[in-house]
Amino acid sequence: MTWKSVPRANFIFLHAARLQAHYAAQWLARAARACLPGRPGEHHTSLGWDHTFGGLTTHPLPDGSRLGLRIADLTLAFLDVHPQSLALDGRTESEVRTWLGAHIAARNLPAGKLDDPLPYALPDHVLALGARYSLEDLGDALAVLASWYSNADAALASVQKRLAAKKLKAPPVRCWPHHFDMDCLVGLPRGRSMGIGYCPGDEFCDEPYFYTSMWPEPSIPGLPLLPAMAHWHTYKFLAALAPAHKIVAAHDQGEYVRQFLDVSVAAALNALR
Repeated sequence: MTWKSVPRANFIFLHAARLQAHYAAQWLARAARACLPGRPGEHHTSLGWDHTFGGLTTHPLPDGSRLGLRIADLTLAFLDVHPQSLALDGRTESEVRTWLGAHIAARNLPAGKLDDPLPYALPDHVLALGARYSLEDLGDALAVLASWYSNADAALASVQKRLAAKKLKAPPVRCWPHHFDMDCLVGLPRGRSMGIGYCPGDEFCDEPYFYTSMWPEPSIPGLPLLPAMAHWHTYKFLAALAPAHKIVAAHDQGEYVRQFLDVSVAAALNALR
C-alpha cells in the first residue's frame, strides 16, 4: 500500500469524530469477548485494518465471519457471504446492542457477554448517557480519520516486516480498542521492548500522531536528538512523537512518516541495547 495524502482537518471535528468511532469500536471488542476464547493481554479483542472494507475488523468469529466498523460512515457490518450492516448515525447504544445481539444469536454465536462491563474506562461522552450517534458535520472528519488509519496500517506494517526479517519478535500490527491505537510491540532481549504505533489522538496529544516507545524507559538525558519532524514526549510516558500537523504540512507525507519511523526505531534500539 502506498501513502494516500491526508488533507488538513479541523481538529475540533476530528476530535469529535474520533470519540464516536472509539465508542463504536467497542462493539467489535464486545463481540470478540462474547464469541472468542480469551487470550493474554486481551489479544482476542484486538482489531485488524481491512483496506477493502475501509475499517477495523475482529479476528474471525467461530462461524468464519468478522464484525467490522467502517470508519468513514460509522457502519457496523458482518463480513462474510451473508453480509449484514447497521449505520450507527441516529442510533443509541441500546439500539446497537439490540441489533448486534439479534444477529449474533441468529448465527448461533453466544451473545450473553455483550453486556459485560468493559475492563477499562472510555473517555467521557454523551453516548454513554443515552445520546445518539450523530454524523452531522463530521463526514469530512471521519473520512480523514479513516485515511489516517489506512496509512498508519500500511506504514507500520512495512516497519514490522523489516524488523521481523531481522529475526526480532515483531507481531502483526493490531488496533487495541482500549486506547484505539494501532501498534506493534517488538520484543527485545533481556525483557526489553519497543512499541511502534499510531494514535488518533488522546489526552496527551489531541491530534493523530505516530510514536515509538521503549521499555524500560531509558534516561532522558541520554536520549539522542531527533530531527525537526519529531520530539520526545516525556510526560507520563516516554516516546518519540510525530504529530499530524507536521505530517500534513510535509511535501511528501509518506516519506516524512517513513523517515520518522526509521530514525525513531534506530534511536530506540540503540537506547535499549
